[in-house]
Amino acid sequence: MSETYDLMVLGAGMSGVAAAHKCAAQGWRIAIVDSLPYGGTCALRGCDPKKILRRGAEVIDSARLMQGKGVDAANLSINWADLMKHKHGFTDPVPDNMESGLAESGVETLHGRARFVGERQLDIDGVRYDADRFLVATGARPRPLDFPGHEHLIDSTGFLDLAELPPRIVFVGGGFISFEFAHIVARAGAVPVIVNRSERPLKGFDPDLVGLLVERGSAAGIEVRCRTVVVGVEAKGRGYTVTVERDGVRESIEADLVVHGAGRVADLADLGLDVVGVQWGERGVEVGPHLQSTTNPAVWAAGDSADTPGMPLTPVAVIEAKVAASNMLKGTTTAPNYAGIPTAVFTIPELARVGMLEQEARAQGIDVTVRHTDTSGWYSNYRIGETTAAAKVLIDQSTDRIVGAHLLGPEYGELINTFGLAITLGLTTRQLKSTTAAYPTVGSDLGSML
Repeated sequence: MSETYDLMVLGAGMSGVAAAHKCAAQGWRIAIVDSLPYGGTCALRGCDPKKILRRGAEVIDSARLMQGKGVDAANLSINWADLMKHKHGFTDPVPDNMESGLAESGVETLHGRARFVGERQLDIDGVRYDADRFLVATGARPRPLDFPGHEHLIDSTGFLDLAELPPRIVFVGGGFISFEFAHIVARAGAVPVIVNRSERPLKGFDPDLVGLLVERGSAAGIEVRCRTVVVGVEAKGRGYTVTVERDGVRESIEADLVVHGAGRVADLADLGLDVVGVQWGERGVEVGPHLQSTTNPAVWAAGDSADTPGMPLTPVAVIEAKVAASNMLKGTTTAPNYAGIPTAVFTIPELARVGMLEQEARAQGIDVTVRHTDTSGWYSNYRIGETTAAAKVLIDQSTDRIVGAHLLGPEYGELINTFGLAITLGLTTRQLKSTTAAYPTVGSDLGSML
């Protein structure tokens, strides 16, 4: 006799856990399953541990910026093993804590890889489970690569568990993962090279600010090769030879480690979604605006598992999961609000964005004015010795409302949240400038950016 649930959640990351708690609180019988430790990519293999490692790099960089300004950074260095131990101090307790929290909420926690085997039925390691509804929240996995030697690459999970830091590292792909990790290892004493196949990296961010970031990274020892493709990786002794090609010319890069940072796809291939008629692709399950499958009403999806307009961010995944849960509970068709959700690349300094890019605003016919400011000489950056910082704020002249903000600078990952609030609530620049911030803080710079 199989178990029967009101809802089964596939994936115990932040989004799946949020949905499970929400539905259990309303008295539903809930089960959640994952083949990996509970916690998901963000808490265990992504956002959180990455930023813990970044803290070590921040300290090194901050001290170097103050060299000759009262701080002697000559002998300062990162002990990689100790930094990793610090990271494990956060990540190691997460799975048990998350699972016990679910159990306290009345959620049954299961382990194993789930697969649809029939109408409203899953198989988990040979045991059948029935449910009225299913939420797919299994996240994403590294995009498959097809060049010879791709099996030699490690992914972000492997990088975040490195016991020792190799001296020469090649990052394949010019996105978040490659840039954030490269900025960490450069301050830890390694020599990183980012290989990016397109004209410019970090395509979702303002190109002017990306250019400044690449220059800043170059000064820290990070090489970025654009319009360059990896054509092969060959093991050579204890290291690797990475063959790259640009404009028809091939070249070899010697490396001790090669890291996959070339994007991710929805982790859905072995769930048996075809068995229950769920339409899906590498961007996720095909869903309506309210997160329900367009081809099977019993199946819902959120986060990287759902093909939605939302960015592949943990806060977006949690929002989608909560909206999907609410729609299931209430029988409604509410759609998530994606306006005003910021994102940041936690390089040193960080690069942040919310709202539209300049070309997107103009393409929509918005009468946009751009406040582009070099903030490197402002007090908040002079104080810490930073020489690279800038802001670009896009304002609809007809309404005086912000439609986009793009920031590069220390602590701007915090400041971008205020711009996100302004976009979400439709605040005007006049309203923003009428507020008084604590001084001297980075937040007090906002008015001058407008």
